Amino acid sequence: MRASHEFPPVFDENSEILILGSFPSVKSRQESFFYANPQNRFWKLMAQLLNESTPKDTKDKIVMLKKHKIALWDVIESCDIVGSSDSSISNVVPVDISQILSRANIIKVYANGGKAFELYNKYLYPKTQLEITKLPSTSPANAGYSFDKLLSEWKKILE
Repeated sequence: MRASHEFPPVFDENSEILILGSFPSVKSRQESFFYANPQNRFWKLMAQLLNESTPKDTKDKIVMLKKHKIALWDVIESCDIVGSSDSSISNVVPVDISQILSRANIIKVYANGGKAFELYNKYLYPKTQLEITKLPSTSPANAGYSFDKLLSEWKKILE
């Protein structure tokens, strides 16, 4: 099924870290915001890393990210996808990442998972020339990573 990314990135002119996912899950597309599946560990993980309370709503999530100079988006603007399965993604149209890079001083780029890493390097790196660091996915599908193991790996964003 063809799907499009229907909500904007989170960033402002103070953003220095950019975290990229691959493409929103079905739940995130329904809720029109990142990592809306309650089983996804992204928001709990970010809150713990940043010494914040886990944000309850979209507004609090945006405030937390901006406070810590973190931008958030996905690599794909539109694609063919079955449900929320990254492995089914095909016919990719990448996002226009210049809207963030031209307005924010992004110093470091991180991929939330292998698919985001792979797609960034294929479609966006040739334009940006910004290296990306692969972090383990916060998705519930990445059951091989305990929360503590994720936390340990994701601490890289604080360096």
